[in-house]
Amino acid sequence: MVNDKMVNNSMKSLAKDTAIYGLSSIIGKFLNYLLVPLYTYVLARTDDYGIVTNLYAWTALLLVLLTYGMETGFFRFANREDYIPRTVYKTSFITLLCTSALFTMLVIIFHQPLANVLGYPDHSEFVEMMFATVAIDAFACIPFAYLRYQKRPIVFAALKLLFVLLNIGFNILFLVVLGKNDVFYVFLSNILATTIQTLCLLPFTMPKGGQFSAPVLKEMLRYSLPLLVLGVAGIMNQTLDRILFPYLYTGDDAQAQLGIYGACFKVAMVMMMFTQAFRYAYEPFVFSKHKDRHSVEAYADAMKYYIIFSYLILLGVIFYLDIFRYIVSSAYWEGLKIVPVVLWTYVFQGIYFNLSFWYKLTDETKWGAYFSLIGLVITLVLQIVGVPIIGYWASCGSSLVCYFVIMLLSYFIGQKKAPIPYDLKTIGGYTALTLGLLGVYYAFRLYYVQNMWALMGIGTVLIGIYLFILTRKDFPIQNVLRNRRNNGSGR
Repeated sequence: MVNDKMVNNSMKSLAKDTAIYGLSSIIGKFLNYLLVPLYTYVLARTDDYGIVTNLYAWTALLLVLLTYGMETGFFRFANREDYIPRTVYKTSFITLLCTSALFTMLVIIFHQPLANVLGYPDHSEFVEMMFATVAIDAFACIPFAYLRYQKRPIVFAALKLLFVLLNIGFNILFLVVLGKNDVFYVFLSNILATTIQTLCLLPFTMPKGGQFSAPVLKEMLRYSLPLLVLGVAGIMNQTLDRILFPYLYTGDDAQAQLGIYGACFKVAMVMMMFTQAFRYAYEPFVFSKHKDRHSVEAYADAMKYYIIFSYLILLGVIFYLDIFRYIVSSAYWEGLKIVPVVLWTYVFQGIYFNLSFWYKLTDETKWGAYFSLIGLVITLVLQIVGVPIIGYWASCGSSLVCYFVIMLLSYFIGQKKAPIPYDLKTIGGYTALTLGLLGVYYAFRLYYVQNMWALMGIGTVLIGIYLFILTRKDFPIQNVLRNRRNNGSGR
């Protein structure tokens, strides 16, 4: 009973933090959704959104390079008893500040050669603004990690939402109010919002006490640099499709096709919101629980509930895709068929992330690098072979295969190295249920029902079946009501 109570308390704490992080993430991503129709309606061509998609993919890769695993390294060493958390933080803070400043100076000096290499020789200002923005983001990564370490999700969420509101505000100002329908103003809005957010972040996170320590930095880098390989390979698995597409696609409309692909990818971002929110809460939770002898039960429960709710989100997006499609303009609808593939990719990606802690907690981060490199090879080969033949279908399909394979590898090797008693029976049951409900839905959609509202009605019934089984099996209503009564009576 004591063991169960401790695990339940851990799950409640994780759920609370996930809800706060998730609320800010969901609200933020939802508000950012508003930029997608804005861009697709206001920017002159689908090619313009292709430029946005391509450069944002490059900045995602650069962000991993410029943080070089220090975020996870900070959590690891700040939670070790033989290290002083303030010293770990100050060391991380100063190191990221210096490397980000150096990168910014190099971008300013070499912005034209960079633009030539990336294929934008006439728009070096795009590259200069976006790469300077990513340098600021890289530095802010450690202060934001410190807020998570201090369990200050409300401040974290408020600052993240501040960026979103500023970015949307600047975009509306430039693109709508001033009528500047040019990609330049998309990037200008981003750098302005990022700079203001970072200036507001610093008063909450300036290092107080502690000192910069070269020996601590050496140990952190020894731990974190393998994560850089992992991170680079991992982010390339996520973004290589948008980076390589203009080079691999054989048609004359590469940027337009990339714009369609990038816009439809956004439709599936509801799943990414949930995964990201879970990650923000789960990473500090795992490292803080590492010394708890009941931690493996907590990890197993976290995995089960992540999968249960990710399946629910997947079903919701697919069954209501006829509504979600209005996030993008009709010029992009031809790419909506990739959305289910992208949703499954996010599910596998989230499971892989949850599994990854066995090698982080055992300090065998080399395994993460191995998995990511294997995934990178899969992604690269499938895209090189497939994109010239089937276009962006190969891009999204390569990501799906990549994460499915490395998810399985991480599970089987992890169970040998650091076994965790995952509830495979329950997970397998919900997987079969989800696949069965999808099969029923597509049978109606393909052979019997064409009306949009009738299809959504069928989808609603199927989600109701999922929720009924969920509340009967894993979230019994009577237990929820009993807990509320107990809390209300003060017991």
